[in-house]
Order: sequence, then C-alpha cells, then structure tokens
Amino acid sequence: MSKSRKSASLVIALSLASLALSGAVLAASKPRGLPGSVTQTTGEATDKRPIITNTSIVFGAYDPHGDFGDDPNSKIEHLFLPWEDVDLSTLALADEYALQRGRSLLITVEPWSWSVDWRVTSDELLKGILAGRYDSYMASVCSAAADLKSPVTIRWAQEMDETNNQFTWAHWEPKSYVAAYQRMITVCRDHNKTAKYMWSPLGNPDMGDFYPGADYVDVVGLTVFGLQQFDKDHFGKDRTFEEALEPGYRLAEAYGKPIVVAELGYEGDQGYVSNWAENVAKSNPAFPKLTSVVYFNDREVYPWPDNYGRPNWRVGGPAVN
Repeated sequence: MSKSRKSASLVIALSLASLALSGAVLAASKPRGLPGSVTQTTGEATDKRPIITNTSIVFGAYDPHGDFGDDPNSKIEHLFLPWEDVDLSTLALADEYALQRGRSLLITVEPWSWSVDWRVTSDELLKGILAGRYDSYMASVCSAAADLKSPVTIRWAQEMDETNNQFTWAHWEPKSYVAAYQRMITVCRDHNKTAKYMWSPLGNPDMGDFYPGADYVDVVGLTVFGLQQFDKDHFGKDRTFEEALEPGYRLAEAYGKPIVVAELGYEGDQGYVSNWAENVAKSNPAFPKLTSVVYFNDREVYPWPDNYGRPNWRVGGPAVN
C-alpha cells in the first residue's frame, strides 16, 4: 500500500536454523520464513483466510506462524534473507519444508544486513554494488539457491519505488537502481541457471522508471495491502482488492510478463475482510496476467504513519493496535 507500509520484512521474527519460532526479532544470520511445528494451526481456517477454490489462481504465503503449515492450498513458500551476515546453509531446511508440501520457493533477497550494527549508507551501498564489491554476496546467495531441489524465484531489492520506508535501496535514482539490479541478476545467473527473477516494485505511478528491462525480468511482483481505516481516510470508502490492485497492475501488464502479488494482506471489520478474502485469489478476467498471490501472514513491526498503529495481516492474529 503506497506511502504507509514499509518495514515488515526488516524485522520479521523467524528462525530457519532450528525451525523454532521465537516471536521476537532474531539474529541477522538466519533467514526468515518457516515456522516451528509447535506453533502451527494447520487446518484451522479463520475469517481472514483467503478463500481458495479449484478455479483460483496460485496461492502462497510468507508464514512464520505456521497458519498455512500443511494447508494444501498453499503452493508458494516465501522467505526473506539479507545477503550479509547470513547463514545460507539453513536454506536447505526451507527446501525440505517446501518439498514435503509440494511448494516452490520465493526468496526475497535484501541487499544489506539485518544486524543492528550495520551502518552502510544508501550511497555507499550503491557505489559498492556498482563497483563489484558485493558481487560475492549475490554469488553466494544464488549458489546456495542453485543447490535447492524446489523451484526458486529470486526477488531482489523489492519496493524500490517507495521512498517512505526503511529500505536503503529505495532512495536511489531510477537509473542507479536499474544498473544495480542488472548487475546483480547477471551475477546470479552466472551461479544459478534455473531460478526465475522477480522485479517487484510497490506499484506507485513512477514504478516504470525503475524497470530494468525484459532481459532481466521473468515475473513482475506487486505489493497490495488493504487497511480499512486507511481506505476510508484516503479514498472516502472501503476499497476492494480489485481497486487496490488495479493501478499497479495496469502499469505492470505493459511489460508482458506474468504478474504476482508478492506481498498481500488485509485488515478491517468482518465485511471488509470477507470481501477481500473472497476475491484475492479469484481468477478474474480483468487481470489475465495475474498468476499468483502470496499472503504476508504477519503483522507490521513499525506503526504506520498518522496513528494507524501496526496493522496485523495474520489470518488468525489480533486486531490492529
């Protein structure tokens, strides 16, 4: 959602190394995305769970709480990892988890460290990438991903078109981002011949300025969040999923690539939630290139601006506070 949601992937709590959810921010060395079995609420549907039918598009989730643990409707497992200070050997656990459930992996690679001691500025990071100082970081991630048995899509430096966030790379000029993205995908392809690559803007009107070109993109990702009170305040009504998706989708479809909602969530009263739950995975002729939606099954870590609190997208979690 434009201008409001940004930071969730920075401090999401999840331990891949032990598959044990702690519910707190973890060390920077551990990718985030898989739950421990003790926290799973498998098979326990809630009012917020997206409705999946035999005609739905592909559904998946970032699921640190395990609400979709053994849900046969979930076909994509979304992970987040930094490329610095990370134990890439733990990706094997994610691979095993996904294989057991017949899922592919969507791996969001964030070009920084999650360590609280990381102090590289936006300009320093960009200069380092363009100078080749981070080639080995990307090579390591992609080499590790190449060893996985599950189908892999790599999403690098997401939501670059939104500056109202914590992402260091979201403050680069478009031409600089494009150069960095192209370099990193080129490096990755040298070490991984089978992965697909997702370019994933937030969906703002200027997102096209950051498009790296068809040769570097296999799929376009978008972010779509629905918070009822935000809708009322900024649009004067409750928006539907279709209305929230429409602007970014119309820009993305021009590239002729498959489109995925890589981060999806909604929060509001029962009517608002039910409307979104019924429609997010529905095959819709208005969006023929939309192939998948991936639910972000957690809450925001940092409050939204303007006293909206911390929206909770989790299908079974508490309300916004």
